[in-house]
Amino acid sequence: MTRERRGPRERMVFSAAQLIRRDGVTATGMREVAAHADAPRGSLQHYFPGGKEQLVNEAVRWAGRYAGKRVARFLAGLEEPTPSGLFAAMAAQWTDEYAADGFAGGCPVAAATVDCATSGDSTRQAAAAAFATWRTPLTEALTGMGVPAARAGSLATLMISALEGAILMARAERDARPLDTVVRELGPLLDAAVRP
Repeated sequence: MTRERRGPRERMVFSAAQLIRRDGVTATGMREVAAHADAPRGSLQHYFPGGKEQLVNEAVRWAGRYAGKRVARFLAGLEEPTPSGLFAAMAAQWTDEYAADGFAGGCPVAAATVDCATSGDSTRQAAAAAFATWRTPLTEALTGMGVPAARAGSLATLMISALEGAILMARAERDARPLDTVVRELGPLLDAAVRP
């Protein structure tokens, strides 16, 4: 959906996710979100009567859905679907972004978790749900490639954890090398989990 076809509410949720991934929750203000979304400031209270916490939680849930949907797109782009190929495609999204735009952005779910894990239980729950929303299609994809169901969920958690850690390190170091490293090191382990 293009920005023009989104209503003001959807634009604000999307804008909140984009600003959170760049600046974190604490530095993302409601007025800044409205300006970024090109939405009237008065609409914030209308659409988000729960204030910033509601907006942040919805942005985090949106990010989880987005990541979950990306799994199918990554699979569709693979000539021969393998667990290592899927993980490499997940990481390539970030290496491509960093090569094109620099290291300003990260994962909004991770940013919200870091900023709000101890201060707001609803945001912590939204982040946990977002990770689950991402992990579920990833688990299903691994199972579809021949990874035993009993192991697929654990490997999906490992893939997300390694990717999130590599994103943080890449941003800190201003270098995509951590992403390349996790792809290279995890690839053989992931492929070895496929049933012969």
